[in-house]
Amino acid sequence: MVSKKILTFTIKSLKGDTDKITLSLKVKEINGTSNYVIQRAYLTQRLNERQGTGNTLTRAEVRGGGRKPWRQKGMGRARAGSNTSPLWKGGGVSFGPKPKLYLNKINRKEWKLGLRNLLVAKKKNITVIENISITEYKTKNIIKILENFSINLAKETLIILPTIQKELLQSTSNIKTIKLTLANNLNLKQILLAKNLLVIKDSLKIIEDTYNG
Repeated sequence: MVSKKILTFTIKSLKGDTDKITLSLKVKEINGTSNYVIQRAYLTQRLNERQGTGNTLTRAEVRGGGRKPWRQKGMGRARAGSNTSPLWKGGGVSFGPKPKLYLNKINRKEWKLGLRNLLVAKKKNITVIENISITEYKTKNIIKILENFSINLAKETLIILPTIQKELLQSTSNIKTIKLTLANNLNLKQILLAKNLLVIKDSLKIIEDTYNG
């Protein structure tokens, strides 16, 4: 049965806590837990990210091997018919990888349900802020702002924005632990792996409208 979960957050700003804001999400437990649908969505995304471009040559594809290395008998060595044999160095590969398409499908509604359940489970990691205003394209500016919000930059941090901010994008490009994403284009894997979720206040309304179905 689908139920509505209301998450309440305190909006933070550089001047201190300002107000309260809520995020209403439809969640559903399957067999008494919400982890199952989160796992399905995560594994589906991971599988679909696989390129499947690994390729090895079989003995028929390796160049060479046109003549028999030595005669069949009288040489005191094992019989050999071609230097492309998998037994030879530089020969073909037996049962090696070949290009393959990895594809797994998940119902769109189920994926959104997994995302909503994940956001509820990660509530303690979410920090809602009023806004991030960057006037100069300098990394030290964004570091100072995030430290004021008690964000540990040694851990993976995901900033969820309502719109693209060029200044913020350039200011965080040198920090490997920080990733930016739009509220209407969330990535379940990024949310799952992030230790800090920094959400701009206006993004909460977009998340409600986009993923509640």
